[in-house]
Amino acid sequence: MPHQHDTPRLPAARGPVSDAVIRYLRGTGPLPEEGDLASADVYGDDLQLALYVCYELHYRGFAGVSADREWDPDLLRTRAALEHRFESALRADTPTHDGVPEAVDELLVEPVDGTGVSFFLRDEGELWHLREYAALRSLYHLKEADPHAWVLPRLRGRAKAAMAAVEFDEFGGGRAERVHARLFADLMTDLGLDTTYGHYLDAADAETLATVNMMSLFGLHRRLRGALVGHFAAVEITSSPGSRRLAEAMRRTGAGPAAEHFYDEHVEADAVHEQIVRHEVIDGLLADEPHLAPDIAFGIDVTVHLEDRLGERLLAHWRAGRSALRLPLDADGPLPRNSETSLIF
Repeated sequence: MPHQHDTPRLPAARGPVSDAVIRYLRGTGPLPEEGDLASADVYGDDLQLALYVCYELHYRGFAGVSADREWDPDLLRTRAALEHRFESALRADTPTHDGVPEAVDELLVEPVDGTGVSFFLRDEGELWHLREYAALRSLYHLKEADPHAWVLPRLRGRAKAAMAAVEFDEFGGGRAERVHARLFADLMTDLGLDTTYGHYLDAADAETLATVNMMSLFGLHRRLRGALVGHFAAVEITSSPGSRRLAEAMRRTGAGPAAEHFYDEHVEADAVHEQIVRHEVIDGLLADEPHLAPDIAFGIDVTVHLEDRLGERLLAHWRAGRSALRLPLDADGPLPRNSETSLIF
C-alpha cells in the first residue's frame, strides 16, 4: 500500500467555491467571486472543502501545487472570507457554558446509557462501520497533533511546558514507530484501508471536514489560542473512555492487533493527558491570561457541537443500513449490505 507521507492529489470540487479554489491552485482559473463566497452553505460540502484545501497548504500541500501558494496573498484573502463565515456560524450556533469549570465538568460526566458513535460501534458495529469510521477519521489522525502544535509559540510558562509534554507523547516520545499518526496508519492497514495521506478526502462528508477545519482555524490564529486549548481539552478529556469503547469494538469484530493497539494506547495515554491539560495547560493559561476564559469555554463547547453533528449524520446512515461515505471504499474490503453512497453536492 502507498505510504502516508505521499503528497495527496487535489480533490474533486463540490461546487463553485471549491471548484474556483482548486482551479486557482492548478493555475487554470480565478478565485471564487464574492457572491459565491457569501451564498455558499457555511456547513455544506462546497465551502468546507474549499476551506480544507486552503488549510492543507499549511500541512503537506498537494501534488503539482507550488509551495509558494501557502502564502499567496489573494488566496489568503479568500481563506479569510471563508474563515469569517465559518467562525461566525460556529459562534452563533454553539450552545455555550458560562465558564470553563462548567464546560469541563460536563465533559467529565460519562453517560450511563450513551447513544453516540463509539457506543454504537462497541455494541452493534460491524467491520464495514469501523472501516468507514477509520477512513473519515484519517483526515485528522494521519496528522494527529499537528494542528495543536501551532499553539506552542503562543503560550508561556506552565501552559507551554505542559502542552509540549502532551504533544511529545502524541509525536511518539521521540520514537518514530510510536508517533500516533503512524499507529493510526497501522490501524488502517489492519482494516484493509489505503494509508496514503489524504486518500479519503473525496469520500469525506462536510461534517467531517468541519471538525478538522475547526482545529486548523484555531491553530493558525494567535487570537484563538484559548479556543485551541479548549478544543484540545475536550479531545483529551473524552478520549480515554471513547477509546476504550472503540478498542472493544475492534476486538469484538476481529479488526486486528494494530487496530486494537491504537485505541488501547489512547486509553492509557489520554487518561494522563486529561489531568495535565486540565490542571496545567488550562489552569496555567488562565493564570497568565484570565481574559481568555470565554474562548477556552467556547473551544470546548464548539468541539462537542461539531462532533455531535458528525455523530448524528453517521448514525442516521448506519442505522438505515447505508454507507456514510460520499464515495464507496476500495472494493476489496467488506461493504455494507444494500450499500448506498451518499453523494451530496
